[in-house]
Amino acid sequence: MIVYPAIDLKGGACVRLYQGDLERATYYNVDPVQQARTFETAGAAWLHVVDLDGAFTGQAVNAAAIESIIAAVVLPVQVGGGIRDLGAIERWLSMGVARVVLGTVAVKNPALVVDACRLFPNRIAVALDAKGGRVAVEGWAELSEWTAVDLARRFAEVGVAAIVYTDVDRDGTKVGVNVEATADLARETNIPVIASGGVASIDDILALRRVETTGIAGVIIGRALYDGRVTLESALRAAA
Repeated sequence: MIVYPAIDLKGGACVRLYQGDLERATYYNVDPVQQARTFETAGAAWLHVVDLDGAFTGQAVNAAAIESIIAAVVLPVQVGGGIRDLGAIERWLSMGVARVVLGTVAVKNPALVVDACRLFPNRIAVALDAKGGRVAVEGWAELSEWTAVDLARRFAEVGVAAIVYTDVDRDGTKVGVNVEATADLARETNIPVIASGGVASIDDILALRRVETTGIAGVIIGRALYDGRVTLESALRAAA
């Protein structure tokens, strides 16, 4: 199981949100490049980077910071947040991003996901962010009519490289990852699932490991790393 340390960017700085609320951001590091290098030195195999401003505006806002991160590390980087068309996907990939994560557009224009998977095989992931049982879009500000399972089934055969599943109600809350919902989703699709939202301790990683055979391929950790409740080294050992 791959551990993805998260770098969420707001105004060029590393922050963590509480339940996806842009107004409830905690600032941790004003130097995202330094943070990326720290994660790389600690042994990370991937980085998960989100343009939070872009998720709300629908266009890249922290592109300069993300480009600097990509230039500073040799790790593969997956990027999400405000990526809504093929041109944007192509720009990120040409910049050196290993995998693009599509969220809002997967709900509002699923045909784009199909086209992107065809044009850029194994480089497209879909973010399914569940809030109250439904998939949230536009930076989690709106709720769609789709459930995570319904959308996962819709993309089952189009070549999506991974699903990033987030329980928005737990994201940034330190209450623990929703292991049951993540495993249930993984059982319903043949796409590898990356768990996200609420990881609070090593126990969460161990709990995900126990149901890894359902199709859980990774876990994203944010606030727990920044608060020091989990070290990346211990997380990597637990996931290995």
